[in-house]
Amino acid sequence: MEDRLRDAVARAGAGYVEVRWEEVFRSRVAFQRDQLIVLEATEEQGGIARALVQGAWGIAVFTNPQEIKAKVEEAVALARAAARHVRERVELAPVKPVEARYEGAMARDFRGVSLEEKRRLAEAYNKILLGFHPAVVSTTVRYADTWRRTLYANSEGTYVDQGVPDVTLMLAAVARKNGDIQQGFESLGYAAGFEAVQGKEHLAQKAAQRAVDLLAASPVQGGTYTVVLDPDLAGVFIHEAFGHICEADFLLKNEPMRKVMKIGTPFGVPELQVVDDGFVPGARGNSPYDDEGVPRKKVYLIREGILTGLLHSRATAHKLGMDPTGNARAISWEHEPIVRMRNTYIEPGKATRDEVFADIDRGVYACGAFGGQTEFEQFTFSAAYGYEIVGGKVGRMLRDIVLTGNVFHTLRNIELIGSDFKLEGSSGGCGKGGQFPLPVTDGSAHVRIRHVTVGGR
Repeated sequence: MEDRLRDAVARAGAGYVEVRWEEVFRSRVAFQRDQLIVLEATEEQGGIARALVQGAWGIAVFTNPQEIKAKVEEAVALARAAARHVRERVELAPVKPVEARYEGAMARDFRGVSLEEKRRLAEAYNKILLGFHPAVVSTTVRYADTWRRTLYANSEGTYVDQGVPDVTLMLAAVARKNGDIQQGFESLGYAAGFEAVQGKEHLAQKAAQRAVDLLAASPVQGGTYTVVLDPDLAGVFIHEAFGHICEADFLLKNEPMRKVMKIGTPFGVPELQVVDDGFVPGARGNSPYDDEGVPRKKVYLIREGILTGLLHSRATAHKLGMDPTGNARAISWEHEPIVRMRNTYIEPGKATRDEVFADIDRGVYACGAFGGQTEFEQFTFSAAYGYEIVGGKVGRMLRDIVLTGNVFHTLRNIELIGSDFKLEGSSGGCGKGGQFPLPVTDGSAHVRIRHVTVGGR
């Protein structure tokens, strides 16, 4: 396969050609209530050829490796045809060609674990959820793993062969009392092996306990509060509300936001450091080499409160006169790469957990992310659960917590960043441009923010 790829791009006779070939193994197990609803293991393979001729892309996908040469020729022909009609020509920022091989580490390779053992593991967690309390009326357990091997070659001399593991687990319980229904869940995801999802009985108990506890929790009273975000919610916030507007392809399509997102603009307190990193051991968002063969970089989006970086593909980097960052990612061989995040997080500060909560007379401690949406700089997030803060202490449990605001104002209103940093993926993923779910990881420590609008009763 390596020889075929190298030969095809070398003989293409076009300005620029690349081919990406993928071999994918995946398995899934899912329980709902006491029913096994998914039990499957699949393998697939396929490739995509892209050619850039006179500023226009041509793309062809295929599943038969014997078609590589023909599909490269097809992509070149399509690019030449498109070049006659293109209004804005694409150019690529230069990168040094690389030759690289990478294989992610797994203490226990899930490809060698039987589907039956995976089923037994998921069933055991489901039984814990179901048997935890009489109020638990429904449960969901989802296990999934994927091994993605990618072979990439381009006409500039780059060749990358990399294999990346991905394993996820989601545990959820639904509790009901007198018509009131509440849900508790735990979710994790790693670039690791089967070992990462074993021994998680305590998480099943935690999810079920939270569902039961939420039945007795008080709805939050709407208002403006000093809010403490736990590491999970703070990580989701920085990914969704800020990370996406740092993706350069978004900015190139949005002139008003591009004027706002100028390098050197103050966006937060000096203690704020926001990072998108291509490799953190065990993190789901790892992309040692992106899907354009560009090596990973650690990008500081915000350093000491100042916007210092954006996320780029080779095309967006050229257009904005910047360097590629290794953020061109595709969800599969059927898609072309677009600018995507990887492992995005707020670096830890110096405050202890007690210091983060101290001196808050009346506030809200918002935990976990249940859902949310963003529209340019405006955001709305639903916390999975929370607690009131009274006199600097965490008090009774709250629910129905919805946080809304402007991301730029919110970043400037950060008061303290904790030292208790947590970086962990979930069982979900990031969606953009019809490509979902892409493995990502986000994280933070506890973050304290003043003047946050909290919707509630």
